[in-house]
Amino acid sequence: MELRQLEYFVTVVEEANFTRAAERLHVAQPGVSAQVKRLERELGQELLDRSGRTVCLTDAGRAVLPHAYAALASVQSTRDAVDALNGLVRGSVSVGMVTACASADLTDLLSRLHNKHPGLDISLAEDDSRSLLAGVLDGTFDIAVIGVAGKLPEGLESRVITDERLVAGVAADHPLAEVSSLPFAELATQSVICLPEGTGIRTCLDFACDAAGTKPTVALEASNLGIIVSLAAQGLGMAVLPESTVGELHRIDLEPEARSRLELVWRSSGGKNPAASALIDLARAVPAE
Repeated sequence: MELRQLEYFVTVVEEANFTRAAERLHVAQPGVSAQVKRLERELGQELLDRSGRTVCLTDAGRAVLPHAYAALASVQSTRDAVDALNGLVRGSVSVGMVTACASADLTDLLSRLHNKHPGLDISLAEDDSRSLLAGVLDGTFDIAVIGVAGKLPEGLESRVITDERLVAGVAADHPLAEVSSLPFAELATQSVICLPEGTGIRTCLDFACDAAGTKPTVALEASNLGIIVSLAAQGLGMAVLPESTVGELHRIDLEPEARSRLELVWRSSGGKNPAASALIDLARAVPAE
């Protein structure tokens, strides 16, 4: 019995199809079939029912499957232990990043991870903060940079990257261009330009307006802060955005003060692979703001 036979058997079970299993394993389909048949001959039992449109486990296959998983996991643990002794980390890590993120902290973190462990596969995907947070919780992402307005759910750790006041910005010829501060309640009377729902900054805006007993009148939405500034500069409304991004606009402080944060977020425990652990160790070393 070979580990390759167990790996092929498990992959066929997970894919319920020999062709898809072969594609996932990057080998020819006849090779997968041959190895599984060899395993069945060695055990003296058919493990897979091939009679239907999808491949199913036989009774013998159901009995063998947990032992196959355990054997493969044991081998991987052995490899991980040896790699740890040699200071090596292999595997893959999945990273999420809020759309239009302008922070250099994540790129610096990934660069340090790559330099320290060049054998790692790193994947990076963009999405809104709400989806990224759900992805971290369900394990889709090992770590993510998200916009945060309130408290994070239990079971997560984080490091603050940026922590800024949420302000408004208007064009020089806007009726409120001479105003220095404005209550959040007044946003119900303005044409507001802001990020879409699901983003951290938008969540912060909605949270602050809820606390003020009002709702902003959102006229325009864009996922890029630069576009929001440009739209406001053209007189199309009042931008609501972090204070560092006001640019050429006239700044108006929103009262009471509300803050929007970018944070590195990851699960505090449970099921992290060595690659994810290496990245999280680096993230923990990032000084909290």
